Amino acid sequence: MARLLLAIALAAPAFVAVTANPAAAAEAPQVRQIGEEKAANVAIAGKAAGHMIHEPGSSYIKVHMRLSPDAHVTVSNPSGTEVHTYHGTKQTGDSDVTLHGRKGFAALSIDGDTAVVKRHAGEVHIDGYWRGFREDEMIGIQSVCSTDARRDVVCYQTSHPTEYARSRAVAKLLIGGGGSCTTWRVGNTNRMLTNKHCFSTQAAVQSSEMQFNYQCATCGGNNPGAGTKVSGAQLIKVSTGGSGELDYTLYSVNNFAAIQGFGTLYLETRAPRAGERIYIPGHGDGRPKRLSIFEDTQNGAVCTVRNAAINSWNMSYSCDTSGGNSGSPVLSANHRVLALHHLGGCPNNQGARMHLIYQQIATLIDNNG
Repeated sequence: MARLLLAIALAAPAFVAVTANPAAAAEAPQVRQIGEEKAANVAIAGKAAGHMIHEPGSSYIKVHMRLSPDAHVTVSNPSGTEVHTYHGTKQTGDSDVTLHGRKGFAALSIDGDTAVVKRHAGEVHIDGYWRGFREDEMIGIQSVCSTDARRDVVCYQTSHPTEYARSRAVAKLLIGGGGSCTTWRVGNTNRMLTNKHCFSTQAAVQSSEMQFNYQCATCGGNNPGAGTKVSGAQLIKVSTGGSGELDYTLYSVNNFAAIQGFGTLYLETRAPRAGERIYIPGHGDGRPKRLSIFEDTQNGAVCTVRNAAINSWNMSYSCDTSGGNSGSPVLSANHRVLALHHLGGCPNNQGARMHLIYQQIATLIDNNG
C-alpha cells in the first residue's frame, strides 16, 4: 500500500512510495528522503582555524554559510580527498554552490559523516547544515517485483560494457539538501532530465546538486568515491499535468565542462514495443548507482516492456526500482532512452514514454548521436 512520507528538508516535496509487493499496487512517484536540515550558529573569525561538523553514521554533510567579502574557506572530509573551495568574492576555480532562499549559500555536500570547515582568511558564519540519514534511519521503500536483481554498475563492466558505459551519464540528484532522485545528461549540449515531481521551479533547481560517478569501485564492495558534483543552473522546460503524466523537467547545470567526460544519452523517437528488452541505471534509495538488467535472477530473464501503452502517457515494466529511482532513464536494447521512470508499483512500474516527451523538447536539445 502506498505510504506518505513527510518532507523534512528545505525545498523538498511531499513523497509517496510503494512497498515491495508482487501483487498489483497503486503506482506512486519514487522520490526518496535521504537527509534532514539542522540549525547551527557558528562564527569562525580572528584566530579561529575552523570548525568540524560530525554526525556519526551520516551519509553526507552539506554546510550552509555566509562569508565576509575577504573570506577564503574550504569544506572537506577529514582525509582531504574531497575538498570544496570558496571565497567571499567569487574567484576562478571556486566550487559550485547551491542557493536556498536566504542569505549566503550551501557548499557542495561532503560524503561521509564529517565535514571540516577551514577558515583561511576573513570571517565565516555557519547557520545550518544537512546531514544524510544513517543506515538505520532509512525506511525500506521499494518497488522490487519478486527478487531484487539490481547490482552495482561496475558488476557489468565486463559482461555488459555498453550498458555500463551508458550508465556513466546518470547522476544522483540531491534536492535542496535532503531529497533524492536520479537525473541524467540528454543530448550534446548542457541539458539534464529528471521528473517534474523531483523539482519543477527555478528556486529548486538552484538549491540542488548533481553527483556524477557516484558508484562502487568493486562489485558489491560498498566503496563509492565522491565522484564529481555540480549544481543546478537554469530551469528550461517543465511538463504540464500531474506526476502520472509525462512528468519531466529539463534544466542545465553549472560547470558543465566538469561532467562532459561522463558522456550523454540520446532519446528514442519511436513508440515502445511490448516485450522489447530494457534496462534501468539509477540511484534508488540515494545509494551508489545500480543497474536493473535482469528481472529476478542474474543471467536469467531480462527486463522487458510489459505494456507499451498502459495509458495515454506511460509504458510499464516489472524491472526493479526503489524510492530515489524517479528520473531514471529506461533504455532500449539500442541503448537509447525509451522512457523516463517515475512511478513505482509492482507489477506495473511505469515510465513516461520518451517519444511523447521528445515531441515537446526536440527544439531544446541536440539529439543527434
